[in-house]
Amino acid sequence: MTRVQVAPRPWLLNLGLLAALLVLACISLGIGSVRIGVADWWHAVFAQGGGSDLALRHQAIVQEIRLPRVLLAVLVGMSLGVSGAALQGLLRNPLAEPGILGVSSSAGLGAVVCIYFGLWHWNAWLLPTVAMGSAAAATSVLYRIARNGASNLTLILAGVAMSALTAALTALAINLAPTPTDMQDIVLWLMGSLADRSFDEVRLSLPFIVLGLALLAMSGRHLDALTLGEDEAASMGVNLARLRAQIIAGTALCVGASVAVTGSIGFIGLVVPHVFRGLVGYRPSRLILPSALGGAVLLLAADIALRLLSGRVELMLGVVTALIGAPFFFYLVLRERWRTR
Repeated sequence: MTRVQVAPRPWLLNLGLLAALLVLACISLGIGSVRIGVADWWHAVFAQGGGSDLALRHQAIVQEIRLPRVLLAVLVGMSLGVSGAALQGLLRNPLAEPGILGVSSSAGLGAVVCIYFGLWHWNAWLLPTVAMGSAAAATSVLYRIARNGASNLTLILAGVAMSALTAALTALAINLAPTPTDMQDIVLWLMGSLADRSFDEVRLSLPFIVLGLALLAMSGRHLDALTLGEDEAASMGVNLARLRAQIIAGTALCVGASVAVTGSIGFIGLVVPHVFRGLVGYRPSRLILPSALGGAVLLLAADIALRLLSGRVELMLGVVTALIGAPFFFYLVLRERWRTR
């Protein structure tokens, strides 16, 4: 069957996603155990002090609890969405995603080791640094496997094996945790959450995520050429070694920094690029920005949903995204199988 090409309008898609992101951010700032109206949270965001007791209370809630949560949702959603789009372009595999291929779990293992040995108490920057190093190592291994002509199934199995290994090592760290409290902290952190985060986490992750997003965004045009094959891309002047290093570094920065502050949150990088790929004419360079905005929209929407649905105990964000992404991944696997018949 011939695929019908529809004239893409990326700017219209990006504008719609940006509008949706702004609406969701406004909703997220207003909902919670204390309902805050638009005028009240708007004043609370930009207030510098003063006012009634109620206004000061709203100011503290918005500036210290809700605004950092919204900013982290946007940063982490963008980083995971763009990382998924870039990995799918580099590996030329529609099922590539940091969580499925073991990149996120590798970053999580690095962070758990840093937490387990108390290294982050010496210097807060060690946590994202170790997580990013682990993510870079995992991405490099996967690229080498893909470069040797591995099939989609082989690459996914390699990612599953890497996830299993990192999960086993993480479980070992949990098993050897000195106190039940330490074990509980590690388990809850691994489940992924935006709750109880502050501007300290925003400042910790922001420089790494921004740099990672910039590296991945600059690779878009070269990924367009790579869709024709490595030989054709090289003949068009693409430096494949530099492109590989650029995407590995960008993915490591984005995923490592995100995991370091929120724990493991999966499937964002799988779902978002698949939703928008056909709407941008199947061009990786046009997919970067929609994946960033779409990732932020999806993660922020999931966070709002769990806050509205949770009772006394708040659901973990990583659990919610897995419930969304796992059936979608299963559908994609079945679709790939149908196509190969």
